[in-house]
Amino acid sequence: MADDLTELQRRRALTEDAARAAAVESRHAGGRRTARENLEAIVDAGSLVEYGRYAIAAQRSRRDLQELIERTPADGLIAGTARINGDIFGDAAACAVLAYDYMVLAGTQGAHGHRKKDRLFELIERLRLPTVFFAEGGGGRPGDTDYPVVSALDVRAFALWARLSGLVPRIAIVNGRCFAGNAVIAGCSDLIVATKNVSIGLGGPAMIAGGGLGEVEADSIGPIDIQAPNGVVDVVVADEAEAVAAAKRLLGYFQGTLPTSDAADQSLLRSLIPERERRAYDVAPVISTLADAGSVMFLREQFAPEMLTAFARIDGRAVGFIANNTMRMAGAITSEGADKAARFLQLCDAFAIPVVSLIDTPGMMVGPEAERTALVRHTARLLVAGAALRVPFIAVILRRAYGLGAQAMMCGSLKEPLLTVAWPSAHLGPMGLEGAVRLGMRREMAAIEDDAAREQTVRAMTEKLRENARALNAAAIFELDDVIDPADTRALIAKTLAAATAHAAEPSPPRRFVDTW
Repeated sequence: MADDLTELQRRRALTEDAARAAAVESRHAGGRRTARENLEAIVDAGSLVEYGRYAIAAQRSRRDLQELIERTPADGLIAGTARINGDIFGDAAACAVLAYDYMVLAGTQGAHGHRKKDRLFELIERLRLPTVFFAEGGGGRPGDTDYPVVSALDVRAFALWARLSGLVPRIAIVNGRCFAGNAVIAGCSDLIVATKNVSIGLGGPAMIAGGGLGEVEADSIGPIDIQAPNGVVDVVVADEAEAVAAAKRLLGYFQGTLPTSDAADQSLLRSLIPERERRAYDVAPVISTLADAGSVMFLREQFAPEMLTAFARIDGRAVGFIANNTMRMAGAITSEGADKAARFLQLCDAFAIPVVSLIDTPGMMVGPEAERTALVRHTARLLVAGAALRVPFIAVILRRAYGLGAQAMMCGSLKEPLLTVAWPSAHLGPMGLEGAVRLGMRREMAAIEDDAAREQTVRAMTEKLRENARALNAAAIFELDDVIDPADTRALIAKTLAAATAHAAEPSPPRRFVDTW
């Protein structure tokens, strides 16, 4: 037993970073952490139960066994169960963690590593464990020789990982290079946190060259200035330390309710929205004021900035926000904006996070250029996703609610949300007011020969429509549930969500629907 224990201790020591001082030094010289350092930073101290620590690369016919033990610990994939945010959420902090080790064959996916993923993914499904996956690495490894392989297409890991979609929240962290199979792991995740130095691509330089597509530098394949504006990355951070902090915050929204928190002076909301409809403003401060102090995380900020999506908390409860941003496209619903909001609604619905919609939109984007983006199908996604929601949904009309775009922001109708309220300066209509005048009174306008007189008539008729379109008039015929002082918004949201969850039954099965795109 003593000899066996000594050998176990020796082998265990070889799996630690200290056994690979040169590789660790090279990693640190590039300003990056090791996989084990990242796991140590994200999990609660002493909570990791590791699986497959002693696995090695399946290359015994190519390399000396001792070399494999020393240079390919864990077959380049460290994985197990642990706790994250346990000091805050107690038992709800149980999770799974996986991290590719770039110091082992460039973080490539080996035969034993795939089997380890299969094992963990099945445990994740069985135990319903939220998961964080550090996905840096070069994709599939062609050099493993211990198993007969023709295509390797029978690997189950990707199917098992994809099958977890909607079952448990999965956060991918990407630093440095992430190609092929590693990129697919990230892409199948619910949220991606990436550092500014990433390069994410479905094929690395060798695959690109092998496909006859030329020689490409690894860092130019999918840098952050491509992958953030196109919506691949949800949260952009400076480095791995910030990535870990962001992932822990994101995970917290799925782990439970916090003790109530301080919030800003709600009377500030009375002055955040300009009354003039043509004046743009930043809606982000509205979200930050409504939410618990310091609780807001915006997602995909560089993608479709005309639509904001964010997680936050109100009275400690996790909520999702969607909001029109009038600083871009006047807050109109574009194809990308609809995709962004629809996918966020699905994410919130999958994990029982209520949604608050802040509405200020002139409607759906229109015009020939917009239609080239498959606008009809993409904007319909927001309506279809909203109609399938099972979580509480609250609509707040800040200023303008016109046409189908406004309906899409409220799950299809003023009557679909649990609560639909408007601020006093809000206006509602089947389309933009000036457009309604020009369209509805074309004959009368054409009869006015003088251009200046015609425009003066348009302004006068628009103002008349504007008076009729006031929120109080809509409330008078019960199109709205209430018109409220902006300062009361947070309290009304909190009380409505408390009522919605006080006697909540077991959640109904997800409503099946066919995506419009």
